[in-house]
Amino acid sequence: MDGVDLELRWSNMISIVSEQARALKRVAFSPIVREAGDLATALFDADARMVAQAITGTPGHINSLGAAAKNLLEYIPPEDLEEGDVLITNDPWMSAGHFFDITVLTPIFRKGKLIAYCGSTIHHTDIGGYGVGAGARDIHEEGLWIPVLKLYEKGEPNKTLHAIIGRNTRTPDAIFGDLSAQVASGKVASERLNALCDRYDMDDIALVSEEIISRSAKATREAIKALPGGTYHGETTFDVPGGEVITLKTAVTIDADAGDITIDFEGSSGPSKSGINVVMAYTQAYATFAIRSLLNPDLPNNYGSLSPIVVKAPEQCIVNAQYPVPCNARHVVGMYVPFPILNALSEILPERSVAEGSGAVWTIQIQGKDHAGKPFTSSMFNYSGGMGARATKPGLSATCYPTGVSAVAIEVLEAAMPIAFTCKELLRGTGGKGQSVGGDGQRIGFKMRSGHDWLLNAIPSRLTLPAKGLQGGDPGATGAFLINGESTLPAAKKAMAPDDEVLMHTPGGGGYGPPAP
Repeated sequence: MDGVDLELRWSNMISIVSEQARALKRVAFSPIVREAGDLATALFDADARMVAQAITGTPGHINSLGAAAKNLLEYIPPEDLEEGDVLITNDPWMSAGHFFDITVLTPIFRKGKLIAYCGSTIHHTDIGGYGVGAGARDIHEEGLWIPVLKLYEKGEPNKTLHAIIGRNTRTPDAIFGDLSAQVASGKVASERLNALCDRYDMDDIALVSEEIISRSAKATREAIKALPGGTYHGETTFDVPGGEVITLKTAVTIDADAGDITIDFEGSSGPSKSGINVVMAYTQAYATFAIRSLLNPDLPNNYGSLSPIVVKAPEQCIVNAQYPVPCNARHVVGMYVPFPILNALSEILPERSVAEGSGAVWTIQIQGKDHAGKPFTSSMFNYSGGMGARATKPGLSATCYPTGVSAVAIEVLEAAMPIAFTCKELLRGTGGKGQSVGGDGQRIGFKMRSGHDWLLNAIPSRLTLPAKGLQGGDPGATGAFLINGESTLPAAKKAMAPDDEVLMHTPGGGGYGPPAP
């Protein structure tokens, strides 16, 4: 295909999935989607290969969504789909790793022929069960498990499934509002793709898809072949809720002849009793993101550019969760997955590597009653520490690498629930010193203003073990989690009194290179 013509059609596809994401954010009920952008949208060809993704969202959603379409179609095959059908699941092993992330897949038809799919994954406010925390003892305590089903059949809602979801969640209005946003955004993508086919007189997107995917795969393999072959080792160690210490080890093998990379997590910590275990799809999402960041981040992120990267982990491993271990707080470990990979490859790509950062976002969820005594469950909201420093640039402050999720503005949170923030400011000097300085963490304080007892789900990490520097840089500062001025290591949902105040100091990022004398 002519390069100019391909670029025009490719840019149109990016516009389609980006418009799908914008429509989703505009219609969504929950601040975590509308304000923080905790979502992913993507376009797949008729073979369920991801062709294009929106320029938004998180690696944990985007790259796991890339595998989800094929997983869903193994349960409901294409020949069982009709126009107006919409598929749904929140199966952790099918998509993004915990019940809160619901994936919706819409088949796209043209003149009666199935030509593509569009999909979205977003974080929902509530899915019943334990909530966004690490305290459940097995996955069945964590919430409602939705197998692969049809949310809509021939354009009509599946009333039985809707009734089950409504009775098993604390905030049915929010979950149905967000599900409707996912369905509506899929309809937008379907209409725009058909318009693209009209514009270029195409019966389907098979030719364009094959060209994009094959070129992306070739470019990725060429970038790998330019690296020195061999196996490189890296590891990272960090503490999680309750003080448990986790070690992730990687052996990154570069096959410079074939143009493949294999990442093996053999030797990492075993499964946890807490809900911080990570399913393989989520591990693969962040591992491939780390490689793509180092190699050729400007290439399209699709089936072709991801296929040369293989990720492995033993079954008895925290990053290869096996049923029925709990995993609702899987991001607490999953967001550390890039660090041992970056540490390993800093040996051969020091100028492209990044020092360790604060790691996972600190996630907060609150349950209680408002001033009128009506129960509420907050949408999850996140706070980041500092990012690790780069070879020629300091780390970004209050910015979590690698997730990319924004913090919801405190004004939005205060309008959405009875919460009052007492402070929100940078903690200057918490980034590690070095030739390039690590990013600073932040101080956030809040209390509830409802006058009622409330429940706190909090998932901080790096309270005792700091982010390591790279190439001789100093570590960042550890974090602190305080309730009424006293340090605590929260591991489970905690009952709080009406006047209790929470104060969080998020960790700083590591420095890069030796500090100046």
